[in-house]
Amino acid sequence: MLELQSVTRRFGTNRAVDNVSLAIEPGSFVGVIGRSGAGKSTLLRMINRLLDPSEGTIRWNGQDVTQLKGAELRAWRMRCAMVFQQFNIVGRLDVLTNVLMGRLNHMSEPRSLLKMWRAEDKAIAISALDQFDMTALAGQRAESLSGGQQQRVAICRALVQEPDIILADEPIASLDPRNTRLVMDALLRLNRHFGITIVCNLHDLDIAKDYCGRLVGMAQGRVVFDGAPESLTEAAARELYGLEADEAMTMIPASQPITGLQHAAAAA
Repeated sequence: MLELQSVTRRFGTNRAVDNVSLAIEPGSFVGVIGRSGAGKSTLLRMINRLLDPSEGTIRWNGQDVTQLKGAELRAWRMRCAMVFQQFNIVGRLDVLTNVLMGRLNHMSEPRSLLKMWRAEDKAIAISALDQFDMTALAGQRAESLSGGQQQRVAICRALVQEPDIILADEPIASLDPRNTRLVMDALLRLNRHFGITIVCNLHDLDIAKDYCGRLVGMAQGRVVFDGAPESLTEAAARELYGLEADEAMTMIPASQPITGLQHAAAAA
């Protein structure tokens, strides 16, 4: 169980996240929604400890994550993987090597510094690529891939960390509708087939409703909605997004009638 208790993050006098308390069950798929500047990214970065809370505590199965340092903090970041909007992969390296970067914390320090990959690590990386039909791209330079392909490489890299949680920070923000679905299907597959807890920042409400079992709505750093997607009414969405509500509720193109949940069920 991931528990946030009265978590606040201040930047000067601004409270980017303000007194947030949440409990996230293992194996859930949670969408964090809200307009830009609502505090969504700051929240995820605090969970991963890329940022420290100004106040409050974050616990994982009773362990106080906010107190971790050194090797224990590195171990937490291995168990709590991040997927970023900007992909954060190395364009000049091939796809397989980018995925193998997720295995560095499973290796001894000398081997990790020299990137002396074991046969076991290569097998795990290739298996991850195979999960998403990307094995044929293993030797290709990452910079030659489409945005959607690069994001799936980043997801494979997160998977080989063998995490308990994946935090996805606006992973589809720069993608077209087709690649949006491919990336969200990839995250849903990790959740459904591997039981990995997914916490995903999203702006598009239709996508959030299709893929997430629970929505957490943020505005001005606070949680203003927490519930099932079907309980988020249009009126509640307009209260959450204000003038951006129409943009957030953009309809899914008619050429993509299968929702993410239906797609995963069909693939299972």
